[in-house]
Amino acid sequence: MHGQPPAEFIEQVRDIPIYRESVAAGSFPVLEKPEIARGFPGNWMTPRLAAALAEGEAECVLSTGTNHARMQIIRPPYFLLHSYYRLWSEHPDIAFTWEQGCERVSLTTVLATEHVARTNARKRGATPEAVPSLRDRRLDDRTVYLNLRLDPARWERSDVERMVAEIHEARRAHPRGWYHLDCSGYHLAHLVLKVRRWGLWEDLPRPASIVHAYEYTPTNVRRFLARHFACPVVDLFGSTELGYLYYSDRHGRYHPHLDRMSVELLPVTPGSDIYSLIVSSVRNPYMPLIRYRSGDCVRTLDGTPDPERIERFCGREKELLPAGALRTGRRGPIAQGDLDDCVAGISPAVFVHRLRIDGDREACLSYTTFDGAPLAPPVAGELAEAVGALVGRRCALEHRDHIPVGRSGKYAWLDTGG
Repeated sequence: MHGQPPAEFIEQVRDIPIYRESVAAGSFPVLEKPEIARGFPGNWMTPRLAAALAEGEAECVLSTGTNHARMQIIRPPYFLLHSYYRLWSEHPDIAFTWEQGCERVSLTTVLATEHVARTNARKRGATPEAVPSLRDRRLDDRTVYLNLRLDPARWERSDVERMVAEIHEARRAHPRGWYHLDCSGYHLAHLVLKVRRWGLWEDLPRPASIVHAYEYTPTNVRRFLARHFACPVVDLFGSTELGYLYYSDRHGRYHPHLDRMSVELLPVTPGSDIYSLIVSSVRNPYMPLIRYRSGDCVRTLDGTPDPERIERFCGREKELLPAGALRTGRRGPIAQGDLDDCVAGISPAVFVHRLRIDGDREACLSYTTFDGAPLAPPVAGELAEAVGALVGRRCALEHRDHIPVGRSGKYAWLDTGG
């Protein structure tokens, strides 16, 4: 499918090799990740970019790979961090912690921590340590990363005590002991469960503001965090290559933050009311992305492809359960958000859940709970029936003590046996 980005964007990409044919034709196809990588970096090279790379004003980096295969990117140094800081400083609910100079403590995937540690070691000309020091986990003078394990459910008491102590260290920078907590919702929920189990809840300093920004945060996890923290809890949506595009307010409503960007919505399949996010952005001057498929899926308030009416981000396109795999006569596929709605609508006790599809007739929902106990039989029966109706199969429920994260440090919601 071809389309036309804003005219002012076309002028900014006219000389970039990857776009020359599209500029000449006056029509731009959707830009996919493999096309970005083909011929990299020559397909992006201009005299301006070559000079910027030589002078250190641009750099070639790899994305962390927590949402998709690692991708080469050209960007200004600290591009994503500056995007985060700008949105934090302008957000109506949490700008006060930016203005107060609060330290940003980040609790997310170990891949993110290791990415920061590798970068710092490279700057020093050193080999990254097997267990990164606190110094190497500091992104800048305002942000430090905590997590050193792949699976937060496997944190031991020593891990939790270390992280709590490092939070205390960060908050000492503020006269009132305030700090800003940046997290994956799952990781923070695991931390809360651990400190409560081990009698450390009173030792955990309460943040003045919370952002979850690294992966889809289920409704039950958001509810759990809202119950345990009195401060604003907001979501930021973005990616390594684009920066941040949308933010939620403390009530869960999303608002655009499309500085030097435009957004289109294309149905993921004909007739579907799940839309693929197509972004044109010149925010990064060295690698502007025109009609780029981010891989994210959204739903709108009225089911129309109107970017102004985005209601929620409902998962990754590559993780959709295709309509062809269903037995329900649905027009389109099922997204992570659809299963999340089903689960959260029946039981707020479910923490992590994963759906397994077994052939044409069977499915199984594995789940953990916040209190560790299985669901009561009537609730379990209702949930099994609802999930079965969603996917068009007889569905069993399997309570577990533990569902592991993937190699990326994030949870997969769907297991199709592939």
